[in-house]
Amino acid sequence: MRNRFRRGDPDALAELYDEHAQVLHRYALRVTGNWAEAEDVVSATFLEAWRGREKLRPEGDGLRPWLLGIATNVMRRNARTRRLRELALARLPERGSVPDFADDLVAHLADTEELRAAQAALARLRRRDREVFTLVVWAGLDYAAAAEALGVPVGTVRSRLSRARTRLRELAAEETARTAKTARTPRRAPVVTPAAHPASPSSPSHPSSPRPLETRR
Repeated sequence: MRNRFRRGDPDALAELYDEHAQVLHRYALRVTGNWAEAEDVVSATFLEAWRGREKLRPEGDGLRPWLLGIATNVMRRNARTRRLRELALARLPERGSVPDFADDLVAHLADTEELRAAQAALARLRRRDREVFTLVVWAGLDYAAAAEALGVPVGTVRSRLSRARTRLRELAAEETARTAKTARTPRRAPVVTPAAHPASPSSPSHPSSPRPLETRR
């Protein structure tokens, strides 16, 4: 398939899509956390692969590492564009905004909370360590395939993955401690102010009732 794809065989592209599209989508979904964005990443990956097919080396095994490397670059570029757009929007004067619920409609994830927690922890890693972790742990590549996808030596993949795992364990411990501290914090009971009651007639603050006049005989 590799040589057929390099020669521009459309059937080879279709076979490549059928074989790797789901793997690419799962990988992109876990990294981005957005169903629609993951689909865009898959489309952009195959488009760039087709345009750059002549750069593919004629020898090699499967094409999955190569495709995952392209997908990683696509998401890296998207993240950079998103940051620049956010910086540009931050310079604009504040205006009334309308909530955008598009992401809520397209992001149907089975484990949304777990995915969000994992993304929050991964976001605190260095980009290079994060990319190695997602390719090896989430995409299932071995060290050699991950090295091919990222264009780095195998030893670099090993060291980055080890560093990422150590850092993630530290972040998990911090999160556990924070959650436990929150659970131990007693909740304050609401202060109830008693309602004021009218003073009784015998109360000193209440003027005494007039005594009835005695009837003279």
